Order: sequence, then C-alpha cells, then structure tokens
Amino acid sequence: MTTIAGATALVTGGSRGIGRALVAALYERGARKVYATARDPRTVTHPDAVPLALEVSDPASVAAAAAQAQDVTILINNAGAAVNASYLDGAVDDVRREFETNFYGPLLVTRAFVPVIERNGGGHLLNVHSVLSWLALGGSYSASKAALWSQTNSLRLDLKPRGIEVTGLHVGYVDTDMAAGVDAPKSTPESVAAQALDGIAANAPEVLADELTRQVKAGLSADLTALYPQLAA
Repeated sequence: MTTIAGATALVTGGSRGIGRALVAALYERGARKVYATARDPRTVTHPDAVPLALEVSDPASVAAAAAQAQDVTILINNAGAAVNASYLDGAVDDVRREFETNFYGPLLVTRAFVPVIERNGGGHLLNVHSVLSWLALGGSYSASKAALWSQTNSLRLDLKPRGIEVTGLHVGYVDTDMAAGVDAPKSTPESVAAQALDGIAANAPEVLADELTRQVKAGLSADLTALYPQLAA
C-alpha cells in the first residue's frame, strides 16, 4: 500500500485537465506538498500547490525540476500532447514530436526522479496512458501511448526491487480541453483523479477509468475484428 497522506507528490501538466484534478485530489487526501508543473508555472491555480516550470521533452528543464523537488515520493507523469499525425500524409516531424512528449518525456522525468524517490525511502510512479494505447485509431498519438504502456510495464519490473510501485492509468474521453471537440460520453477529471489515487493507494498495476476502456482492454484477447470491425467487411 502507498500512503498518500503526508506524502510529497509531483504532477506533470498540473495546471489543467486531469493534472489539475490530480493536484486537488492529492491535497484532499492529505498530501503534505504537491508540485504542479507546467511550461508556464503562472498557469497553476491551486492555492496550495507549488508551481514548477517543466518542459518534459527538455533534459535541462527536467534536471532543473528534479534539483528543486528533492522531497518527492509520488511521481505522476500526466503531461501529454495529442498531435494525431497520419502515418501516410502527416509530417514525420509531427510523429516525432508526439513521441518526444508522450514517450520520451515521461522517460526523462522518471529517470530524473527515481533516485530522488529512492533516497526518500521509496514511493510510487503513475503514468497516464489512454484507451488508445490499445486501439490504433489516433495515428501517432495511439502509437506513442502504446509505447508508453510498454515502458510502464518494463518500469514496473525494474522499480519494484527499488521500493517504487508503478501504476498505469488508462482512460477514454475526459471532459477537458483535449477532448472539447469530441461528441461522446466523457468522464469528469475529478472522477479520473479519484480512481487514479485509489489505484496508487492500493498499489494497483493498472486503473481502467471508464467502461469504454474496460471494453477495449477485454477485446485485446479477441480476434482483431472485435476492435476493428471494418476489417471484417
């Protein structure tokens, strides 16, 4: 079990959406301190949060953030981008940019903070994935989140002997700026944050935050046409 009360957490992308909800929920559950990162720390609005400048794809920015936040025991890699570049006619640089933020960004942040968490006696890592980790409908976004899922699974094995538990959060549409143009049922950021922290507290390997995500995960064991019915035509 991971104890949230009294812990010090860092949430990347903590100024809006799921990240902002996670910052609030951590304080509601008794966290001692929460660093909320953003490219512009002035956009962090929670009155108790510690704003911290961070560009997850910039090694120098990551190193500077880790140097300032030496008391972290819970790391939440939430920051992400949705470029959704097409493989056939999208710019290859857009595909690379998606991976820089969604795959290499969490990797850089994790590598910087694992020694910090270890020195503080162990703790927890949560990576925010997507239902599109398992459903290739988002071009480069799906691929980057699938790669992050694999990274999380590897880190879970690497970090357990070092006293750090790992949880992967998978979620479908959430009522945030990123999904503003989507006409479909959406979870609230608060619901997703609550489920994520429940998963951290229980040391759950994965959290599936909505029915769509649970259905898609179950479909991975079926024929591909279950996930991609157009293939059966």
